[in-house]
Amino acid sequence: MLYVNDQYIDQAWFADAGERLRARPALADCHRYRYAVCLSNTADWLAWLFLLRRERGGVLPLHGELPLAAARRAAQRAGCHWLIHGEHSERLAGGVTPAEGGELLQMSSGTTGEPKCIARSWSSIDRELDSYVSAFTEPASMTPVIACPVTHSYGLIAGLLVALKRGQQPVVIDNLNPKYLLRRLRELPAPLLYSSPAMLNTLCRLLPAGERLHAVMTSGTVLPGPWFEALRKASRHLFQQYGCSEAGCIAINPDVRAAVDIGLVLPHLSLVNAPEQDAPGELVVQGEDGVIHTRDLGWRRPDGMLVFVARLDDTINVAGLNVYPQEVEDVVMAMAAVHDAVVIRKADPFAGERVCLLFSADRPVSVAELRDWCQDRLARHQIPLEMHQLQLIPRQHNGKISRREVAARFEDGSLALALQEVS
Repeated sequence: MLYVNDQYIDQAWFADAGERLRARPALADCHRYRYAVCLSNTADWLAWLFLLRRERGGVLPLHGELPLAAARRAAQRAGCHWLIHGEHSERLAGGVTPAEGGELLQMSSGTTGEPKCIARSWSSIDRELDSYVSAFTEPASMTPVIACPVTHSYGLIAGLLVALKRGQQPVVIDNLNPKYLLRRLRELPAPLLYSSPAMLNTLCRLLPAGERLHAVMTSGTVLPGPWFEALRKASRHLFQQYGCSEAGCIAINPDVRAAVDIGLVLPHLSLVNAPEQDAPGELVVQGEDGVIHTRDLGWRRPDGMLVFVARLDDTINVAGLNVYPQEVEDVVMAMAAVHDAVVIRKADPFAGERVCLLFSADRPVSVAELRDWCQDRLARHQIPLEMHQLQLIPRQHNGKISRREVAARFEDGSLALALQEVS
């Protein structure tokens, strides 16, 4: 049925595990309840998932490393009736009855605001799986390798459930040592790697000269320019998918030539609007579950390809002119010494808002050097008025940057400046 690291686990094992779970008092009439499940053992978590999906219950997957108190808070925020944490089972006060037919609960990333609980019906996910498999046929003969959490929609739905829908035997990797992952990829026929941008960037640096990854799927955030170019050179097939917590996967690009080309809309959804290049707009999609506002700014090419511009919440208005952070970050990260960069907004008494750059580099970079670099490559209103060199740019485990969190930490002084700061 599937592998977890090097261990093969067949359907009979999951059937037996499901029968053992069904005997637990907590799972009586499970279609009436929401369960928060926090398990460090991947196979055990998947046994819960398969049972609750089959029995049409509600489930909130939680990362297995969450402490009990944090898992309890997440479960209560999501309206769960039961918390399963390792060997600990706990009946919670209150709880929200799951929608008829059961549901998968996911917490939004929180990159632009407080994380919120998103409930998606199993029937909605079934429609997504059918659409994904029928529209995206390139991986049909590949071996899915899921080196990202199967407690998150990307690894769980696009990685694991899509593979099972195709009749494939996915390989779930929870040993995220990059050297182990490379070894495992070399052992498998035509591997298709689902992973985070941060892990993909690490693998590119570790690959020996002349060796390439067979196929890669990226998702979650548009890759910084230098990361994208390195990944294109290091992979034979590069795919990208785009989505949001409310809708799941919205679009897939089966042959990525530019990092901002996020994909063709899957057939179970339609684009409500059709913004064009000279007038980008919010990407809004519609399906059987209604209209979903992505809060992403983009446009659609004549061939149907969606092009990402920025998060609406991230756009900086400098005296009436829009600055899209990714454009500035890509320019800065193309500078040889720079490792990472993030652009945040700050209030400005004259222009309304100003561009502030935080970056890390392998040596002290002077403000004059950085300004000279930017002036040759950016419009005047795009050039950061503030530049601060940090020891490290904080990224989430999936490689995303929460600008809101980074800005707050920078303002309160909790981010470590480099020894020689650019000011």
